[in-house]
Amino acid sequence: MSANTTARTVRRRSLRIAVAALTAAAGLTLTACSGSEANTGPAGQSSDAGVAVESSGTGSDAKEQGSGAQADSGGKTDAKTDAKAGAGAKKPGTNAAGSGGSGSGVERCHTSGLKAAFATGEDAAPDPNAGGSTTTSVVLTNKGSRTCKIGGFPGVDLKSENGGERWSLARSSAKHGSITLAPGDSTDFTINVALTKEEEGFYQPAFADVTPPNETKSLTIKWPWGTLVDQRSATHPGTFVNPIG
Repeated sequence: MSANTTARTVRRRSLRIAVAALTAAAGLTLTACSGSEANTGPAGQSSDAGVAVESSGTGSDAKEQGSGAQADSGGKTDAKTDAKAGAGAKKPGTNAAGSGGSGSGVERCHTSGLKAAFATGEDAAPDPNAGGSTTTSVVLTNKGSRTCKIGGFPGVDLKSENGGERWSLARSSAKHGSITLAPGDSTDFTINVALTKEEEGFYQPAFADVTPPNETKSLTIKWPWGTLVDQRSATHPGTFVNPIG
């Protein structure tokens, strides 16, 4: 073999080696690129990661929903507590109703269970020398065997000896409450009276018909005092009734 032939053979081998080396390098480069892309995460893997995050998010939602369920459970517990509280609140209401019922069980005082009388003690007597109006008191006593309530304005009608001349007394504007009377207990109300010593323009009562509040029957008691200024037709008479209580 000639030297030229030998040289060409060597160059071809060198070229093949170089080509092989380049091919190998290219293969390695492609492999490295493929590996790098795999490491950075392909779209599929990125999607999987996203799904994983979403799944984690769903799990978080599930936990939140679980917390919500617990909150709902707590709400139910609160509702039960409220229901129990409501049931507990109902008892005082029942007791209140019971006490109200007990209070309402005390009936008003009826005429048949009362007796009336003018208070005639020294301090109770109206002053005949008063310049204008003075007062007298009527005492009401529970003569029955049960407790009763009384309050408000009684009706008072003054009447003459033969009963032909009557005077229904006006009422004051005073406020009033109510009083509970046990058997034997008493209360009173006052009558403002305008007494007079004049021989003209007077009215001489003989009796007073006292009608307890909300009753239709009256109690007749004797008038113990002197004559009154006759103001039966007056708009603002000096003789008028004050309330019980």
